[in-house]
Amino acid sequence: MLSQNALKKGIKNTLGQRVGFSLLVLLLIFLLFIFISPFTKPQPPIKVGVLHALSGTMATSEQPLVNMLQLAVEEINQQGGLLGRPLELVMADTQSDAEIAAQQAQNLIVDQEVSVVFGCWTSSCRKAVRSVIEQHRHLLFYPVQYEGLEQSNHIFYTGSAPNQQIVPGARWAMQQFGPRVLLVGSDYVFPRVANMILRDMISANQGEVLAELYKPLGNQQFDAVVDQIKALNPDVILNTLNGDSNQAFFDALVSANLSDKPIVSFSVAEPELAAWGGGRLTQHYGVWGFFQSQTDPRTLALVQAYQQRFGAGLAVSDPMIASYLGMQLWARAVAYEQSVRPYQVNNVFLQSLSMPAPGSMVVVERTNRHLWRPLRIGHVQPDGQYKQVYVTERLIRPTPWPTYRSRHDWENERARLGL
Repeated sequence: MLSQNALKKGIKNTLGQRVGFSLLVLLLIFLLFIFISPFTKPQPPIKVGVLHALSGTMATSEQPLVNMLQLAVEEINQQGGLLGRPLELVMADTQSDAEIAAQQAQNLIVDQEVSVVFGCWTSSCRKAVRSVIEQHRHLLFYPVQYEGLEQSNHIFYTGSAPNQQIVPGARWAMQQFGPRVLLVGSDYVFPRVANMILRDMISANQGEVLAELYKPLGNQQFDAVVDQIKALNPDVILNTLNGDSNQAFFDALVSANLSDKPIVSFSVAEPELAAWGGGRLTQHYGVWGFFQSQTDPRTLALVQAYQQRFGAGLAVSDPMIASYLGMQLWARAVAYEQSVRPYQVNNVFLQSLSMPAPGSMVVVERTNRHLWRPLRIGHVQPDGQYKQVYVTERLIRPTPWPTYRSRHDWENERARLGL
């Protein structure tokens, strides 16, 4: 038998060997790290496509959306990025032209190899880009209220559908000001289809459309429109002009001493009001899902962050919030799926996702890839902000195809108008 001293000596030798072996392993790992680390490449960034008008008639409206996307990406990167990789914005200027937008979308997807596209304002731009997105089975996040009558498995609509904006907004306007309505809009898809929907609603509510007046996108001549307003004397004007034509329209109303004529605008948010002087019209109202003048903590925090990043006093609007929420929703889907591949991320949105948002919650409606959103109506103030005068108690479920006609009938009507 081993003596007690021999046993103790054996145990010490064994422990010494184990400690020595452990130290040797650690040393080898350290040397391997020193050898390999200079040759280890950092993970490449995740490319995110931004497709907006940085020039042309829509630039005033769309540049703030680009800024907000940049802020959202910076916040995500400060938290470590996604999948251990930073996000990198790849910018493309549509030049306020739908054909150029489609070309730029092709470039972003094929040449730049972006993982997702955020962009477009006008429906002409969105429709031109849609064919490219669907061809490549990619993803587009579209952040602006629109005319509806559309649904794509490759587009997420984070702005308002017709039942969340134009229809209830027009109904409120008739209740407040009277049934005699004049429709003024830019001559392209959104105003034409929106006014087709509004005609049905106005007729169903015993109203009358006195005239339907259109100007080409970017047009600056509104003398004839003002003459019509004087002659017809509508109870309220429903305005679906887009871009800087609004400034010319507002100027013309002021020059004709019509600044107190009730007008409800559907595509003029806070940045545009500040740029174009919409606060000069004393009975001017806007219909959106978000106003900067809200005082909830999330709104205050985001407005402060935006102004600190891009300039004190700059306005924040509903389409900017919709852009921000789109980026946040996409980031959540990427983290959940652990992939940036469009088809995998797309599948996540077949579930009902929700998240807190400035002013409210938002919920993804998985059946049509739109968001449940509130309706807010605001009275334009001289400083270009909206003072809220109405808000829905609950979020409104999006129905891009108004239910009082079948989808087949709507498609026939749109085809009849060549839209």
